[in-house]
Amino acid sequence: MDTTRVSSTAFDGTAHAPAHARKFVRQVLGEWRLSHLAEDAVLLTSELVTNAVVHAGTGVELTCRLDVDASPAKLEIEVDDHHPTRTIPSGPSGHSASGDDPLATSGRGLALAGMLADAWGVTYTRTAKRVWVRMELSECSELPEPVPLPGLISGPVAAPLDTLHVGVVVSDLDGVVESWNREAEQLLGWPAEQTIGRSLKEMVAWRGHGPYALSLADTLGLGRWRGEARMRHVDGGLVPVYISHLRTRGHAGERRSIWMIVASDHRYVLTPPPAPLRSEPGRRIKDLLDQDMPFAELLSTIAQIVQVASGGDASYVLLCAEGGRRFGVAAGAGATPGLVGVLATGVFGADRKAPAMIEDLLAGDVELAQQLRARSLACAPLLVSGEVVGYLVVTAAQPNRFDQELTVSLQHIADQVAIPVQRERLAEQDRAHRGRLSFLAEAGELLAGVHDEELIAALTAQLVVPKIATWAAVYLTDLTGMTRLAHVWHSEESHNADLRKSLPAIPRTALNEVSWPVGPESVLAFPLLTQGRSHGALVIGRAEPTLPLELADLLADLCRLVALNLHTAMLYARQATTSRVLQRSLLPMRVAPMPGLESAVVYEPAEEGADVGGDFYDLFTVGDHWCFALGDVCGSGPEAAAVTGLARHAVRLLAKEHYTVADIFDRLNHALLEEGEEGRFLSLLCGELTPLPQGGALCTIASAGHPPPLLLRSNGEVEAMATPQLLLGIEAGARFYVESFELAPEEVLLCVTDGVTERRNGDRLLDDRDGLSALLSGCTGLSAHAVAERVRHAVETFAAEPSQDDVALLVIKASAALHQMNR
Repeated sequence: MDTTRVSSTAFDGTAHAPAHARKFVRQVLGEWRLSHLAEDAVLLTSELVTNAVVHAGTGVELTCRLDVDASPAKLEIEVDDHHPTRTIPSGPSGHSASGDDPLATSGRGLALAGMLADAWGVTYTRTAKRVWVRMELSECSELPEPVPLPGLISGPVAAPLDTLHVGVVVSDLDGVVESWNREAEQLLGWPAEQTIGRSLKEMVAWRGHGPYALSLADTLGLGRWRGEARMRHVDGGLVPVYISHLRTRGHAGERRSIWMIVASDHRYVLTPPPAPLRSEPGRRIKDLLDQDMPFAELLSTIAQIVQVASGGDASYVLLCAEGGRRFGVAAGAGATPGLVGVLATGVFGADRKAPAMIEDLLAGDVELAQQLRARSLACAPLLVSGEVVGYLVVTAAQPNRFDQELTVSLQHIADQVAIPVQRERLAEQDRAHRGRLSFLAEAGELLAGVHDEELIAALTAQLVVPKIATWAAVYLTDLTGMTRLAHVWHSEESHNADLRKSLPAIPRTALNEVSWPVGPESVLAFPLLTQGRSHGALVIGRAEPTLPLELADLLADLCRLVALNLHTAMLYARQATTSRVLQRSLLPMRVAPMPGLESAVVYEPAEEGADVGGDFYDLFTVGDHWCFALGDVCGSGPEAAAVTGLARHAVRLLAKEHYTVADIFDRLNHALLEEGEEGRFLSLLCGELTPLPQGGALCTIASAGHPPPLLLRSNGEVEAMATPQLLLGIEAGARFYVESFELAPEEVLLCVTDGVTERRNGDRLLDDRDGLSALLSGCTGLSAHAVAERVRHAVETFAAEPSQDDVALLVIKASAALHQMNR
């Protein structure tokens, strides 16, 4: 028997229609003993009827329909108007016609439908448009006894079992049918040979309800799903069916979708046990939001309601952290030991604006599974003005615990609490901010260690805005007395450009005499003074006409602190500039060009920000030949830099005076010993290149404790060309000698410091087992610059961590042109 109850009425499309509709629905629900649903039902009816009157302007028909035999029982409210061409004022996503304002008082009809109803939709005919909402009744709801229709036997009658057919359809994840059993044929009339290979899209009239309805493709991708649909019979008609979907794997590991299908009359065969419904938690959430409680307690209570309603092992409220790209656990309930405040990653993102379900976290995000101690996860975003401000999350220790229906329920709760939570959170942040350390302590910590004037100016402006002023500008005065506008900051960032234009970039009078622009804010200037010197001024604009004394004192203290940091930054910049100039003087300004020879240099100090380290190089001309030097001073810092300067300039000076390489070593050795600094010694490779008539050059070279240079022959062979002798600065009586060899055209000479040969990766060195020779042997035919770059790249990539030693290398290649130039 049909036990559905229906009650209908009609109204003129006037301003009185919503009030009459509310009275009608309240009376009907009272007669049906459903008064506990009246509040939500009346609100929904009022919104839908108002939309019909305002946007259609026709008469309105209102129908209430109660189906107590459905599982679960459901109440549907339908509002018909007679203007089908007039579309509904907002989309199914719940975005209001009033734009993104979360506090707007209009345009909320269908947004409320998405929040308060379990499903809603719109049906169009040639003469009418119907907007309907469905509310499902929880098991604890008191249902009216079915009233028998005249002439029928009372009591529910199930569909006869002899008409029961359980169709089983197997498809791939794209919906292409692979198997179709006899029961499916009896139910829908299609023989298997006509269905295999066809797409389910051709056989299913898919129609979802509500703002979170799934498409057929979405459903095929789920692990499990149950619901109503309509499938095409072989005769062309549509058959109402109930489908139970399961995604599984085949023998070869391929994913398959299995559908079990029955007629809607036999849905009880596949219907699962009733899951936790939204009605009770929804009412608890609404009661909760009406209460005045601390923010932390509010979040904790929301988590408890979600955890109990979902049946999960744990639930969480996540809120966006700094930058809005990551989300932290703000509250939890259930199995959540030690997780409050921990930043969560993985599935949670600022761009995910729909609920989600993960059947097994271990299959995709092991880190998050370990962090939450869970396998199953369902989550719904907290959306405010289209932005994700947080998440409601439910987890379980076992996989495959949740289904898609739970995510819809979770999103329903999330939509209810999003705006109140965000509002309370902003208020809480303001209260917490006022309770922090004093303003000056915060400013001192922020400015400590900052040695850049521009950054200090920017930080100062942002410290003041918007806590004290609507906008702020910082003027800086340099050592010459020139004052300029360094930084501006407005509470409305879009006004920064206009603010900068309105202020004088370079004041032509003293800052205390400047005529500031007239505007809605009062403008005040505070000098930045320390040790009797002005470093500029802080200029602020405030909406309030007067400045309280305590704020004036606070700004004066802040300006003294800023001025002190600017003075320190000025001294630091002066010292850094001096050091940089001195450091650069230790290296040659340019490498002397050598006709017929190519040269390339790589020089990389290990100390961050340094221009010069303990290594040095030089390459210069003396008469009709060229000299080159590559050295490494023991140690680092200013002392090593002093020895670097002494060694490089001494080598160049002695070479210009036509001292031989051996004599240069002898004089430099004595100079280092005369300095009297114990343990300050030097390795040095020095040589001369003299052009030969037949082409190439004669190289005379000596090595004082330095890695020997490597000669790459044109046939790819590599030879070490100098014997290491005693380090310079060790022994006064040391004697040094030179060695000579011919650098033929197309041959390459590679000179390096120990930063190359001793580049370390664990226990391995780059030059172990003649590693550098093997590297150079692969450089045959390359230019000097290409050889230098290949060696540099090999040093850089030999280990993951950066080198801890200075790296210097010099590459010299004799070109074929040298022979022609010497004819």
